[in-house]
Amino acid sequence: MVATGALAAIALLWALLATAAQAETPQGGTYVIDDTHVHASFKVSHLGFSSTIGNFDTVSGDIVINADDLTASTVNVTIDTASIDTAHKERDEHLRNADFFNVAEYPEMTFTSTAIEVTGDATAKVTGDLTMLGQTHPVTLDVTLNKAAEHPFSKKYVAGFSATGTLDRTQWGMDYGVPAVGSEIELLIEAEAMRQE
Repeated sequence: MVATGALAAIALLWALLATAAQAETPQGGTYVIDDTHVHASFKVSHLGFSSTIGNFDTVSGDIVINADDLTASTVNVTIDTASIDTAHKERDEHLRNADFFNVAEYPEMTFTSTAIEVTGDATAKVTGDLTMLGQTHPVTLDVTLNKAAEHPFSKKYVAGFSATGTLDRTQWGMDYGVPAVGSEIELLIEAEAMRQE
C-alpha cells in the first residue's frame, strides 16, 4: 500500500538512461508515462496467510532527458491516492481513509529522482524522494530496461522497463494494522514512456 506509481517514475528515468549502456544513446527531450501501459503495483502480507496485491490506477509524470549528460536528467511524478485498487470495494474504501492514505487530506503522492547507480548493462539501483502523508523519505528500486526503440505502431520513441523494490510503510507514519497487515511492502512495476515531439 505504497506510492508505487510515483516509484515507477524513477524506474522510468533509469529505463531511459540505461539505454546508454546498450547500442543506442537515448534521445534527449521530454518523455511522458503512457497511462495505458503502466502497472504500479504492491504486495503486502495479510496475517501471514496470503498476500494482498493492489495497484494505483492513476499515474502521471514526465522525465526530461539531457542527452549530453544523462545523470543531469530529471523525473517528476504524481499519483492520485484515491486511485488505489485491490479488487475489493470495502477494503479500498478503508485504504482511502485516515488509517492508511488519508486521501481527503493527502490526495496526491509525489516522487522526485535523486540518484542513479549503474549495476549492469541494462540494470541499475535508482533512488528518489517519495512524499506521502506529508512526509518525504528515500526509496530505492532495482530496475531493468526491457527495450528502448521506435514503437512499431505509433512511431514514437518508447522506453519500457520492469522494477522491483521494498519499503517500510511505517516510515511514513502508516502503521495501522501492523503486524497483522505487513509493514514491509513489495513493489512490482511495469511501465512504458513516450518521447514527446
